[in-house]
Amino acid sequence: MCALLVWRQRGALNTLKPLTATTYRSLEDIGSATWHAYFDPGEPFLSWQFLCGLESSGCTTARSGWQPAHVGFKQDSALLGLIPAYLKTHSYGEYVFDWSWADAWQRMGLDYYPKLVTAIPFTPATGQRFGHDAAAEENFELMALGVQALCQRLEVSSWHVLFIGAAESDRLTHCGMPQRLTTQFHWFNRGYRDFQDFLDRFSSRKRKNLKKERAQVARQGLTLKTLKGGDISAENWLFFHRCYQTTYAKRSGHGGYLTEAFFTDTCPALGNCPIMVIAELQGKPVAAALFFEGRDTLYGRYWGCLAEYEYLHFEACYYRGIEYCIEAGLSRFDPGAQGEHKIQRGFEPILTYSNHWIVDERLREAVAQFATQEREHVRAYQREAVTLLPFKSEAI
Repeated sequence: MCALLVWRQRGALNTLKPLTATTYRSLEDIGSATWHAYFDPGEPFLSWQFLCGLESSGCTTARSGWQPAHVGFKQDSALLGLIPAYLKTHSYGEYVFDWSWADAWQRMGLDYYPKLVTAIPFTPATGQRFGHDAAAEENFELMALGVQALCQRLEVSSWHVLFIGAAESDRLTHCGMPQRLTTQFHWFNRGYRDFQDFLDRFSSRKRKNLKKERAQVARQGLTLKTLKGGDISAENWLFFHRCYQTTYAKRSGHGGYLTEAFFTDTCPALGNCPIMVIAELQGKPVAAALFFEGRDTLYGRYWGCLAEYEYLHFEACYYRGIEYCIEAGLSRFDPGAQGEHKIQRGFEPILTYSNHWIVDERLREAVAQFATQEREHVRAYQREAVTLLPFKSEAI
């Protein structure tokens, strides 16, 4: 716990406003009731159960390089707000890449790690990052300045706020935190009656290609089923962990970030939020995709298979997700980071936002210049990607 002095602008005068900042090494020290007073439990990745489950299952620990350091602010003994945060000793599992910054620090003889990251671990999903009283909007800037002061006390190189909403990101730029942009591809429900209604918005050639992909999955003898919440058995969760680790090892040469306990203990405790699509061949499971349902959005997050099958990934991870959104009346489907192949399947390019505070003044301006140039390139890429969508010109 440490006391901080943060400037607050009031009319023409600047006054000092004292804050007491506390870093918590676990959400257990905060408690679910207090946490959910500031963060919506209906959003899966912001729920206390999800984030605390990452800790208890060994995914976010000092050993994994994700040491919880959640920040709480008090003013006159009253809790002002909360910010999820982690002390990082690497840059894995963030999806906003800053390896070049770490190299620059090293060339200057400086340590880039540890750094402080406000994000949902291993989850590139946009959402709330500042928990504060909505009736006191000025607390947002006050908390941001408070974390900046805390960074110097913690002797970290920087503070990174990842996948924050556009409006909040713009406000952080006024706190001296340059904005970075990235691109993701999301599906939007435009009142579709069913999957065929969605396909009818495609151009003829693109619609034919997608139908061929789905038909090929069936020709391989594969059948798929969708399970939700309590219908997902303990055996299903163990199978999914096996698929997840097998696929991760094939792609990266090492195991995945998430432990078996995360899937077998944390996920079942999330109620009806988890949704699993399982692919079977001759009655035996061979692949699975995992989604999480929020208030109006389906989040596609993890996938794994024991053997490769043509177009199965698209069917399990994208098309079944779209079908679920239409049936459940969800307005958006966020299938995860990257993947230009999503464009021709009806996922639209959108911008995502992050902001960055650099402690060392020598590097602060260089990062700001880099972010400015990068934003122009990302915006140009998004505009070009829009032209590649498969829809008829009048469909959107």
